[in-house]
Amino acid sequence: MIQWVNYLVICCFCLLGSVAAQNVKKELLPEVPAGYDAFRMWQLLPQQRIGVRAYMRSTYDRGGGSADASNFLFMKKEDENVTLDVKGNGVLYFFRANHWHGSPWHFIVDGKDNSVSETATADPVDAVKKYTSTAFIPGKALPPPLAWTWGSTKGADLIWVPMRFKDSVQIAYSRTFYGTGYYIYHLYANPEALSCSPESWNSNQLPDRDVTDLINRAGTDIAPKHIKKRSGTVQLDKQTVKIAQIRSALSVVRAVKLTLPLDQAEVLERARLRITWDDRPYASVDAPLCLFFGAGTFFNRDKKEYLVKGLPVNVRYDYAQNKITLACYYPMPFFQSAQFELTDIPANAAKISYEIRYENKPGLLPGSSSYFHATYQDFPKPAYGQDLVWLDTKGIEGQQDWSGSFMGTSFIFSHNAELHTLEGDPRFFFDDSQTPQAYGTGTEEWAGGGDYWGGENMTLPFAGHPCGATERKTAVNKKDLIQSAYRFLWADLMPFGKRAVIRFEHSENVSEEHYESVCYWYGLPAPSLIKTDSLDIGNTTDEQVHQYRSPRASAVQSVTSRYEWGPDTYPAHAWGYDLSKRADYRELIGKEIYPAQTKDGRITNGISEFTVHIRKDNRGVLLRRTLDYSYPNQTAEVFVAPVPDDKNLKEPDWKRAGTWYLAGANTWVDSRPKEELGARKYVVKTSDRRFRDDEFLIPAALTKDCSAIRIRIRFIPDHKELYPGTPFPNKSAWSEMDYQVYSYILPHFALNKK
Repeated sequence: MIQWVNYLVICCFCLLGSVAAQNVKKELLPEVPAGYDAFRMWQLLPQQRIGVRAYMRSTYDRGGGSADASNFLFMKKEDENVTLDVKGNGVLYFFRANHWHGSPWHFIVDGKDNSVSETATADPVDAVKKYTSTAFIPGKALPPPLAWTWGSTKGADLIWVPMRFKDSVQIAYSRTFYGTGYYIYHLYANPEALSCSPESWNSNQLPDRDVTDLINRAGTDIAPKHIKKRSGTVQLDKQTVKIAQIRSALSVVRAVKLTLPLDQAEVLERARLRITWDDRPYASVDAPLCLFFGAGTFFNRDKKEYLVKGLPVNVRYDYAQNKITLACYYPMPFFQSAQFELTDIPANAAKISYEIRYENKPGLLPGSSSYFHATYQDFPKPAYGQDLVWLDTKGIEGQQDWSGSFMGTSFIFSHNAELHTLEGDPRFFFDDSQTPQAYGTGTEEWAGGGDYWGGENMTLPFAGHPCGATERKTAVNKKDLIQSAYRFLWADLMPFGKRAVIRFEHSENVSEEHYESVCYWYGLPAPSLIKTDSLDIGNTTDEQVHQYRSPRASAVQSVTSRYEWGPDTYPAHAWGYDLSKRADYRELIGKEIYPAQTKDGRITNGISEFTVHIRKDNRGVLLRRTLDYSYPNQTAEVFVAPVPDDKNLKEPDWKRAGTWYLAGANTWVDSRPKEELGARKYVVKTSDRRFRDDEFLIPAALTKDCSAIRIRIRFIPDHKELYPGTPFPNKSAWSEMDYQVYSYILPHFALNKK
């Protein structure tokens, strides 16, 4: 009888917990498209992603150079060399490797090892000569168009199959020769708000057919057909011509199509498309036609049907009808009006045709959806030593804060058929983090290629190198020298709550090639992340104010080091460039770009507790910690309790929020055997970048209606070795220098009334 009573009590608690989570979801959290739904529910791309964080990790050179291959977090067995190690609740949305190198790859999802390889894995030496085409193994689980190998991409193996994990995901390479890659994944504060089931991915699962059918429609008109439409022709007889003005409350543009005469395409490619939402004082889309629609030029050397065969954007040639059709299918919400214009129109331009389809959405809310943007930047001569800032939303369009999602890029990286400038890493910073949440291995890798695409062109639904000659001497005219690429984000979009900064290197920041970029993004001019508190560890006054308690913490330690921001000094050499020809060469070489900083903090192998203030109307909390990354694989359990109103209540009501884990350290293993099948090497490297910001998401169910919470962090020792028989240089410990506290809210956005 007692056992049955206990069982019923447990069931009641479980039921109450489930009801509480569902109530939080119903009251606070819009449904988040996840897994395959993140593709099929593409009409929700503009939706605010509350409690969702995106990260891009890679095998980048942690020393700041361009040696971005064969850098491993740590090694286990000979065939388990780890490049990604994540704990949490999320989805791995994208995987990239150079050709077949590193395979078989281990995708260890929630503790289960799934082996993935491709056709060339069994016979990899000189595989490019031996194979004309390859496929992933298992092929049924990883088919096109969700997975492509190097024959199609011209250099990379790419996987967009969503891989759901509830607790952890790890990627390990069996071979270390040329082991390069980058990966995009999402973590979720509120898994109960996800649209998909929590079933962990395994290699026996088959992709949903309707999703592969959707992506296979890339290049065609994927938007709803039987909705409102504006269409017609306009004479381009002025420098600026209005195409259409739409006044319609709570609506979404689903298709923007322009048809140009074929003989006018190159003449008009630099005319700019300008779109203004709701009579705002600034256009949110303002970009050259060619770049907006995914290409650096409309010169079509090989007279292909598609210059860009993307899913959201495409460029199609019809030689029989002497026309070129430009199309964009990113959903574009507006709440009152939308104005479409062409500007910078050259003299004596011809007529063009247009079609704009839109639909009313009565449930569209200004605080839950976002405007579409395409921001253009021109860099005629990039600054030596500095990343190119393709987008910084702070202050853009006259607004300080923006919340939304970064959706990708279209860019020219050379007007001179120079491919070496691609030796530059993407670095994306969101919401004032000092560490890039996204750090890639190179510019062509970002755009889906490898080894500069071998100079060849390619176009896929989400990545491509549509134009540019293989080298200068093979160019047939001046426009054939223009090298461009694109990367469209879809399920792997990158949400932000107040600011997005999109930065790219230009060949370790020494290339002087002429860059141009368009960044696609959704954004509302209001934040969804509000900084509500901070705790400076080591500052005794601040520790007292926040009731910081850590009985086993060290004395305050000072560390002088750097963040991972690119090369720290002006380089003396770079791949493919003779820097001695620069006029300022002697003056700059060795000069610091990013000077070292000094920060204070503590380490502990016990418990840390502190109290922080949050917004009472929060939809969850983001906790960001600055730490010393010389301590490896930092792991802790996080507990949260509301601060009780009753001052006599001594013991907080702790609820577990999850595991906070940061893989690796500023020490790693570089393994570059001379041969494809050579045994791994053990070259231990340590960078001078010990500072890192890391994030943890606290569910809304634990913070609902709280204006202050108590946080407990319980350190968990991690005994992983750097490689078998060799420990990391530093001991396992929890490092804390400061904590920044952000509350998720629904953006407070008011329309200008006309």
